[in-house]
Amino acid sequence: MFETDGDLVSPGVGFPHPRSYGSFPRILGLYVREGGVLDLETAIHKMTAQPATWYGQLERGRLEAGLMADITVFDAATIADQASYTDPHHYPIGVTHVMINGELVLRDGQMTGRLPGQFLSRGEAVQPSGPER
Repeated sequence: MFETDGDLVSPGVGFPHPRSYGSFPRILGLYVREGGVLDLETAIHKMTAQPATWYGQLERGRLEAGLMADITVFDAATIADQASYTDPHHYPIGVTHVMINGELVLRDGQMTGRLPGQFLSRGEAVQPSGPER
C-alpha cells in the first residue's frame, strides 16, 4: 500500500514535507509513467482499494454503485508533483477533478470551496486482495 509522510497543512504556511502536496502524483508520474516501476493499475489499487480494505472502509476504494464516491480524475501523461523541500507549497499538475463523498472539491483544476471530507475510524481489518498484496 502507499501512504504519505506529508502533513495536514494550510496552503502557504510553514515548511511541510513536499509530499503533503503530491505523494500520489509523484508515484504516478515518476514511478509509473517515467520509471516503469509499477503499472498504472497496480499503483491505483495500492492507493485506493488496498488501503481502504486494510483500514476496514469497505464502502470506499472502488468504483461501484452504492459505494462512496471518492474519485480523482487525472491525465496519466502529465500528472506530476511540483513541491520540493525548499519550496513545498505547490499543487501537482495533471489533476483535473477531485470528488470526495460524492462532492466535487476540485473542478477543472480549480478548488470549489466545498469541504465534504470527514474523519474515518478504522473498521474491521480485512486481508488485502488484488495485485501486489
